Amino acid sequence: MKILFGVQGTGNGHISRSRELVTSLRDLGHEVEVIISGRKEEELKEIEVFSPYRVLKGLTLVTFKGRMNYIETMFQLDLGRLMSDVFTLDVNGTDLIITDFEPVTSMAAKVKNIPSMGFGHQYAFRYDVPMAKGSIFERYTLLNFAPARYNAGLHWHHFNEPIFPPVIPRTLYEAGEVMAKDSKVLVYLPFEEVEDVTVLLEPFDDREFYIYGKVKEDRDEGHLRFRGYSREGFLHDLQECSGVVCNAGFELPGEALHLGKKLLVRPLDGQIEQESNALALEELSLGMAMHSLDGNILRDWLHKPNREPMGFSRTVDYIAEWVTKAQWDDLADYVEAAWADSLTVS
Repeated sequence: MKILFGVQGTGNGHISRSRELVTSLRDLGHEVEVIISGRKEEELKEIEVFSPYRVLKGLTLVTFKGRMNYIETMFQLDLGRLMSDVFTLDVNGTDLIITDFEPVTSMAAKVKNIPSMGFGHQYAFRYDVPMAKGSIFERYTLLNFAPARYNAGLHWHHFNEPIFPPVIPRTLYEAGEVMAKDSKVLVYLPFEEVEDVTVLLEPFDDREFYIYGKVKEDRDEGHLRFRGYSREGFLHDLQECSGVVCNAGFELPGEALHLGKKLLVRPLDGQIEQESNALALEELSLGMAMHSLDGNILRDWLHKPNREPMGFSRTVDYIAEWVTKAQWDDLADYVEAAWADSLTVS
């Protein structure tokens, strides 16, 4: 099957899970071409696995100091370029378009009448899952940013809906058991300023914080260990830590839950997906949330006990099989099998 695969490049989570599904589809013999949009090519990290790929401008959501900036988002929108990319996109011979919240491929599928599949956490919100109130604009954007005909939504719980478990990097399945250190905490707050994160963490000198995000190079300042981007280093620190402090995205919390790391999330203000994720984590008793960089909440969380691993299944294997069978209206059996293969199902 010839597949065009769109990846939203604005978040590392999209790249991480799409990397896994693209690899599985190619292993099954599918011809997969990748489109990445939303970030400049020089800002994208470790995307060689997607080759052949193309980078388009797409749409980018602008943030500042932990909050969505919708005015700047509108100013950077180049509608003419977007529509040109949609109509000139070569889809000759394409059997299926898969979009991980990527708008160019989503729109091209609709305009050119090609079957499309939404893959990712955002597509779980088409079902009855916890969702923050938000504004009408925020809800509309979440559901219509990159719609598809068929949906492979992902979430930390099935909610008795046809939703798959999270996609976990195969590295975390293949790695041997790593002994967690109670004093080690992984921090990934890319929407916050490093100075603000430093002020939050400095008082807690009985812990070692490994801080990723807006960090350009490795440096140690006492118990604060600042780390530049390294996928290998990040995954190692994730396995070795006892807990994770991060924004309320989806992929990293899923990886933390898979490994049994306790979670403290700080949702991006004005971003309904992250606010909904924080709500779901608390409703499911899977983690804590803070809606500002709050030292009191961090102190309480640091004294929480560690979690048991949730041990999610190899979700991409079930999705890849579903794609390959081409019976895309028949989703339930694959979803049930994926949850049944996880360590914890309720």
